[in-house]
Amino acid sequence: MSKTILITGSTDGLGKEVARRFAVKGWKVLLHGRNPDKGAAVLAELREQTGNDSLAYFNADLASLADVRQLARDVLANVDRLDILVNNAGIGPRHPDSPRTFSADGYEIFFAVNYLAGYLLARELLPLLRKSAPARIINVASLAQAPVRFDDVMLEHDYSDGLAYRQSKLAQIIHANDLASQLEGCGVTANSLHPATLMNTKMVLDSTVLPQSMTTVDDGANALEHLITAPELDSVSGVYFDMQEKARAEDQAYDESAQSRLRELSEILVAKG
Repeated sequence: MSKTILITGSTDGLGKEVARRFAVKGWKVLLHGRNPDKGAAVLAELREQTGNDSLAYFNADLASLADVRQLARDVLANVDRLDILVNNAGIGPRHPDSPRTFSADGYEIFFAVNYLAGYLLARELLPLLRKSAPARIINVASLAQAPVRFDDVMLEHDYSDGLAYRQSKLAQIIHANDLASQLEGCGVTANSLHPATLMNTKMVLDSTVLPQSMTTVDDGANALEHLITAPELDSVSGVYFDMQEKARAEDQAYDESAQSRLRELSEILVAKG
């Protein structure tokens, strides 16, 4: 039976390559991006390349919680099952002296786009994922991690793009671990991964903070495809992967009080947005 997969940030880089691979497999692939013209072009390109007409494109700016909610509503209105949710969309460090910037809701941009959007999207789609079980939620995180600063989560003090990025990436891992505990026994798993180090993506190539590319999009896509399809991972949940190997994230990821604290904070923030 063909499965349905939603991949955020799938008009470029890792997300686009993984979308292409699953389109080739005949899956129903739900693409997401924030530029409607680019989204339409990628949708047409992948349909032509793969011969798969079971593709759809959804537009949303993940820097807006209203857009995230609308994305979830659009998905729920268009599909009756969702086997895989991949929270892949994100932004990376830009320049060493970049100023602190904000989402449409007034939140620090890295925390908002890389973490909070995925938190809300997973929450809104969870009833469909449960109904579609067995299902998987995957947060595309990073080796670059820093503890969430609960006393200054918007980084009003000592800001840098690098710190903001690392905090948002650990938040994604904490989120996956927390979801795994909440979803135990319901047939929906939640895991996170570092797909590959410094892939040759636009995010890496355009940054003046990050070192030059060390791996390829194919390397990352292999790791993500493994997490999506490997039968031996059917019941594996709450695990952080470094490429295709189980690994250990920063200690805060396993702190149950930090998980609860982040969940409570996130609920407050999405309620305001």
